[in-house]
Formats: sequence, C-alpha cells, structure tokens
Amino acid sequence: MYPNLYYVFKDWFGVEWNWLKILNTFGLMVAMSFIAAAIVISSELKRKEKLGLLHPREEMIIVGKPASFMDLLINAIVGFLFGYKVFGLLFNKAPEINAQEYIFSKEGNILGGLVIAAVLAGLKWFDKNKQKLKTPERRAVRIWPHDRVGDIVILALVFGILGAKLFDAVEHLDQLLSDPIGTIFSPSGLTFYGGLIVAAVAVCWFGVKKGIKIKHLVDSAAPALMIAYAIGRIGCQVSGDGDWGVYNSAYVSDNEGNVSLARPGDFERKLKENEAYFTEGKTLDTSGRVLSIDRPYGSLDKVPYRYFKGPSYLPTWFFAYSFPQNVNNSGIIIPGIKDEHNHVLPQPVIPTSLYETLICSLFFLILWAIRKRITIPLIMFGIYLILNGTERFMVETIRVNRTYSTGQFSLSQAEIIALLLIISGLILTIFAKLTYKKGD
Repeated sequence: MYPNLYYVFKDWFGVEWNWLKILNTFGLMVAMSFIAAAIVISSELKRKEKLGLLHPREEMIIVGKPASFMDLLINAIVGFLFGYKVFGLLFNKAPEINAQEYIFSKEGNILGGLVIAAVLAGLKWFDKNKQKLKTPERRAVRIWPHDRVGDIVILALVFGILGAKLFDAVEHLDQLLSDPIGTIFSPSGLTFYGGLIVAAVAVCWFGVKKGIKIKHLVDSAAPALMIAYAIGRIGCQVSGDGDWGVYNSAYVSDNEGNVSLARPGDFERKLKENEAYFTEGKTLDTSGRVLSIDRPYGSLDKVPYRYFKGPSYLPTWFFAYSFPQNVNNSGIIIPGIKDEHNHVLPQPVIPTSLYETLICSLFFLILWAIRKRITIPLIMFGIYLILNGTERFMVETIRVNRTYSTGQFSLSQAEIIALLLIISGLILTIFAKLTYKKGD
C-alpha cells in the first residue's frame, strides 16, 4: 500500500523524503478525479454551446488595476503557510514523523515560509503589473458556460468535502458526540453521497445564478461525475482507506499480508488468533500501546464475511487483499516494519474499491458513447442516477457499513440513498420524455 507519496518514492526509488508524507495518495487521486471531471464537463458544455443549447452572458469587469494590498497579503499568507509546513517536513531530522499531526502542529520552517510567501506575492504583483493600464477601464465581456468550469470545480470541491464530512458525522453520531472537534477536523471519514448531494445543490445554485440552464448543466456533468468517482476509488484502493468489503473466508493471509487459499478451518483459526482485534477493535502500535481504531464486532460469530473463491487464472488480489501498510493503520503490526504505517489486516477482505473503479470506468464509457444520441434534456442525468445507484447498491451488499433497520429490512445509509437515486433517475427519465418539447 502507498498511504502517501513518501512510500511510493521509498519503494520505487529507494529515497526517504519526509516532506512527501503530506501528499496522501488518496488526496492525489481525488485531485486527479476533479481534473478529469473538469476536462469532461468542459468538453460537453462546449458541445452544447455549439448546438445552440447554451448561451453566453455579458458581465462588466474592471481591467488594468494594479495588485492591491489585499491581493499581495493573501498570496503571502498562503505562501508562508505552505512553505512553513513543506520545508519543515523536508528538513525535519526525525526518522519517523506523522505528517497529518505535523500539519496541525505549531512546528515548521520559518525561512521556508518567508521564501514561498515572497515568491507568491511577487508573482501576483508581476502578473497584475503586466496588465496594468494608466486608467483602469470597465469592459463588457461575454462569458460562456464552459468558462465557468473552474468556479464549478472549486464549488464542487469545497461543498463536496463539507457534505462528505456532514453525512459521515451523521452516520457515526456516537463519535461526533464524544469528540466533535476531532471528528469534524479528522482527515479521514468521508461519505461519497454526502459530498455528491451537497456539491450538486451548490453547483446548481451557481448555475441558476449565472444563467446556465440546469438541465443541460446536469447532463454535461453526468459522464464527468462517473469518471471522477472511478478515479477517486483508485485512491481508496491504493491507500487502503478502510473502504473495503467484508472478509473473504475463501482465503487467508500471513502476518506480512501474503494471501493464499484457505484450507478447511483456516478462517476460523485466524479469527481466534486475533480475537481481541475482531471482537474489541483493539490493536497495538510499535511501542506496545493499545489502539482502538477499528470496528469491534462484539463476538466472532458477528464478523461479516463471504466465501468468494475466484478462478485460478486471475490473481488472488482481485478477490482477497489484506491491505498491508494501509493509511488507517488498521489490523495487526507487520513484523520488522517500523514505519508510521505498519499494519496489515489479519484476514483478507474483498477489494470493493477496485470493483467500483472498473465498473464506473465502464459506465463512463457507456455514457460517453451515448451522449450524442440522447437529444432529450435530463435523460442523460437520469441514466447516470440509475447506473450510479445500481452500482453502489450492489457493492454495498459486500461492504461493511453501519445499517439502519426498517421493519424486516436492514440497509446502510449508502444503500438507502442508492435506492432513492435509482427511483429518482427513473422518475426523471419518464418526466423528461413526457414534458419534452422540440427546441428545449
């Protein structure tokens, strides 16, 4: 596993640069997913503009103004914080350092902060000075919907994170009540659907405010959302963020994380060997301290699992993986490993994040292939909702999540929302067909 780029460079190039620990692989893949989404939605908006479905809006702007004191101050502050932490990690001599704890600590490198602050403030001044006019002018500019993709992506990022944290806090209300500050500001704990819903509301509000037809905006966003989700799940798989499936009893793993086919009784033996971990959620760190960081099941008979043996011509990691050196430090200590991330699951699990990447990549190709054939607005987005909800509901059946009982049914938060998305997609598709008028 590669919790952050430090582990990538250590494994691939044999170098140990502490400052790379602040660059989590999950965060990197999320950033790449937003870039991919921006490219796709921009392409679709331009296509709809050429078809005459979307139009520009004129806005007045002031050009030729020099950099203000506030412009320079903001750039200097951002630069100082970035340099203070990055240079602090780069020149930190500690053999082991928790990058996330370091970021929120008071430690850092003042000289590095001042250098980056000066560079960013200077670049801002230089950029504004190039465009400076003797007398600043008010000009009318035509702004097309695709010109606003940068604003849309930033809105989606900010409100997506807020929504993801909000829904995760609701799903783990006991943790929120016991440690509200720690839960809210924890870098872990993000719920995809929370991010999707809150970000969608924010982007649609922005679209209405800027005169972009929502039906064409959401249709353009459908394939972008699908590919963004597929790429984001790569981050979950590579970092081992805990978003995996139930245990796979067809396989077992050793203390280093090597997976092999299980013999009769092996699965039960592994559960018994690590009973404290499975029943109480307890594990140890390298100093011997007891950590309580994983899901406790109370008793071994409540440990969720499936027997899922794959064909021999496919690699075992496709069906069972133990996530060695995962970012959450879930599991038991790997013998001889002293790194910050040195745990492995005592029993392999089904790698659901890998499946989601493959399925959603396929769904993206389908949406991309049919996008020009669909001429009725909102149908594209309706199909996306159906596909997304179906995929997520199926995966949730083999994933461990907190469930809510309703009569005889027991569903997770994601399963409930997935069902609502499927129903909403069907209703939206029917509504779009019944109300469509040529020229819309």
